[in-house]
Amino acid sequence: MGRPVIPLPLFGKACAAALLVGVCVVVYAPVLLPASWALAAAVLGLVAWLRWPRGRCCGALLLGLGWAALHGHARLDAQLTVDVAKRAGMLQGRVIDLPRHSELSTRFTFRVDNHAEIPAALRGRDLVLNWHDPRNGDPPSARHQVKAGSRWSLQARLRPPRGLRNPGGFDAERQALLQGIAGTGSVIAPDQARPLALPTGLPAWRERMAAAIAAQVQGDSARFIQALALGDTRGLTPQDWDTLRALGLTHLIAISGLHVTMVSFAAGWLTAQGWRFFPPLPRRCPSHVAGAVVGVLAALLYAAVAGFALPTVRTVLMVAVLAAATCSRRPAPTGQLLALAVWAVLACDPLSVLAPGFWLSFGGVLWLMWCLRERMTRVRAFLAAQAVATLALSPLTVAMFGQASRAGPLVNLLAIPCWGSVVVPLALVGTALEALVDGAGRWPWQLAAWCFDASWQLFGRVAEQPWALWWVPQSAPWALPLALLGVFWLLLPRAAGARLPATLLCLPLLWPMPARLQPGEVELQVIDVGQGLAVWVRTRSHTLLYDAGPASVGGFDAGERVVVPALQAVGMARVDQVLLSHTDRDHAGGLGAVRRAFPQASVQAPPGALQAAAACHAGQHWHWDEVRFELLHPAPDSAYDGNASSCVLRIETPHGAVLLAGDIGHREEAVLLRDGAGTLRADVVVVPHHGSAGSSSPAWVEAVSPRLALVSAGHGNRFRHPRPEVVARWQAVGAEVLNTADSGALRVWLGPQGLQVREQRLFERRWWDAAEQARSAAILSASKQAASGPEG
Repeated sequence: MGRPVIPLPLFGKACAAALLVGVCVVVYAPVLLPASWALAAAVLGLVAWLRWPRGRCCGALLLGLGWAALHGHARLDAQLTVDVAKRAGMLQGRVIDLPRHSELSTRFTFRVDNHAEIPAALRGRDLVLNWHDPRNGDPPSARHQVKAGSRWSLQARLRPPRGLRNPGGFDAERQALLQGIAGTGSVIAPDQARPLALPTGLPAWRERMAAAIAAQVQGDSARFIQALALGDTRGLTPQDWDTLRALGLTHLIAISGLHVTMVSFAAGWLTAQGWRFFPPLPRRCPSHVAGAVVGVLAALLYAAVAGFALPTVRTVLMVAVLAAATCSRRPAPTGQLLALAVWAVLACDPLSVLAPGFWLSFGGVLWLMWCLRERMTRVRAFLAAQAVATLALSPLTVAMFGQASRAGPLVNLLAIPCWGSVVVPLALVGTALEALVDGAGRWPWQLAAWCFDASWQLFGRVAEQPWALWWVPQSAPWALPLALLGVFWLLLPRAAGARLPATLLCLPLLWPMPARLQPGEVELQVIDVGQGLAVWVRTRSHTLLYDAGPASVGGFDAGERVVVPALQAVGMARVDQVLLSHTDRDHAGGLGAVRRAFPQASVQAPPGALQAAAACHAGQHWHWDEVRFELLHPAPDSAYDGNASSCVLRIETPHGAVLLAGDIGHREEAVLLRDGAGTLRADVVVVPHHGSAGSSSPAWVEAVSPRLALVSAGHGNRFRHPRPEVVARWQAVGAEVLNTADSGALRVWLGPQGLQVREQRLFERRWWDAAEQARSAAILSASKQAASGPEG
């Protein structure tokens, strides 16, 4: 007789790993499993998992496939379609988060009421709305009255979730999917918006506490105390986030999973110790059970203070699993507890694997479990844990964020005990006292701020060092598993003899080598910046940035949030020259961020446009790596005239030519045709003025006659760019027209292999992105067919 097969535990480590694999196969696939197949997989997997002891891993795998796909379909079905967005009228609902007020706009999350008079597709949906001040000089609207927890009646122009797509860029559509956001929009007819009820509930309480901290804490650290006590990061500036990234401390700001765990364990331990001083209590309920219950309640309360942010909810589930194991009085190995936590998190939300925090949390615990098995003193265990976490999590951090903090390991040794043991407890004590008696939280908050200030001044000096933050270009998909294997090899016991090959396995991720261009070759990318323009051009050893993207006053800065990350993601360690076509905000708004990131770059702009920049004018030319750059416009002695003064750049290589025309119009096109129509011929052209009706005249298009015409325009922009007649004009001369609004960033190569192009949305295809494009096809078609509207 053969050896009997021992059935795998239902919630064992093997089944948890199989469930996770099944979820990841679906979530990271380019297309979503059909709903009928998903339901069949989930039912079959559940039956096999429950009833087939020998094949529980297969059942868990199928269950993960089906469960994740069903959740994906549910989230997509909850998002707005174009038809529903068009029919939306007056909305009634509640502000469910802390609104972000800037100089000219307010951004907030709005949950629509579940009333019969509201369209069924909008009832109960969460929308992210922007309320802008009037543009025509009218007095400011009532947007500053928007408070967390208040109810409003307002009218908004809605659309499905949509974001920019660039290498290394933030995926707004994935974030909307994770947070359950059904759509975005802008408040229209602000004079008709009116409040329906005063602020109430948890959001209103959080805003009152945030206001109390701001009023009672002296000094600049109030904004950090708001973040640590309430998860309110509205006061943190971009410079604050840059410093935190350089120090590797972003995981400690706001209410992080680490802080929830520390608060839960502290509350549970204090309860268990105090329980023993009252003899009747242990007889009714054991002290370890009381501590576990109080620990879970403390974690739940702290997560509520943070507004139930995703990382805190995940941590509460993990704490609840540990508490349940403690109450059961059954010995549970740490690995089994981790498996139970995986089951709990994925059962509640399988799409949470899209969040970087999921992998950093579980990955960190897994590495620590495996590496720290021997008994150590507390100090030695803390130092060893920091070393292991730094080494083991570096591949995940680099792959997910494109950066790593060299200063992080050292700074965390000080920040974790200082902030976690002193600042956070004082901030929480102040919040608790303030909730009981107005004004009672002043001194705990102030003490927390003084302690934070002392460490922040020290850390700030470290963050200013050029070596503190290390940007890593994007690498091939296979580089991450290779690096994880290398780290595993490095951490093996007695692996000293294998350190060199293990380190080599990490190199493709940590030091990816971008394709090296040969002399005479050129590469360019039209970055997806929305309604604006930013193009980088690369030869073998030089880089030029043509325009820097848009920026609004006190709002979105594409230079900081899009252009610089895109350059760093493709491995641009330096920029030699920035050429501004003109100084309108949609083309030059991001210049400040670009200058801070690449201070060595020289800047050129049209004559008289920018005082600190050299003038660009017709007749200038230079050669980089056997590639000729020539400026065709404006005239050297011309006065600056906005769009009409745009610098027109022609790039000529042995393999073809590129033409970058800024925002010139029909009049400037006629001048260029008169002065030398033969010099306009190009294989690739960035369509002037985003494809407006006031540019791309028939004669100009005929003279250029490109094979590829690229448009940089915002999705559903109010100017209706590019105009359908302009697109048809370029197509009539044989050009393929691609738009960043549809394709994301557009990357083009001119070399011995000819002309090549890559569309970012197709190159990194995601099922939530493909579904969104299908839903937005109708509005894109309608926009391209429209022939009238205001020009930008």
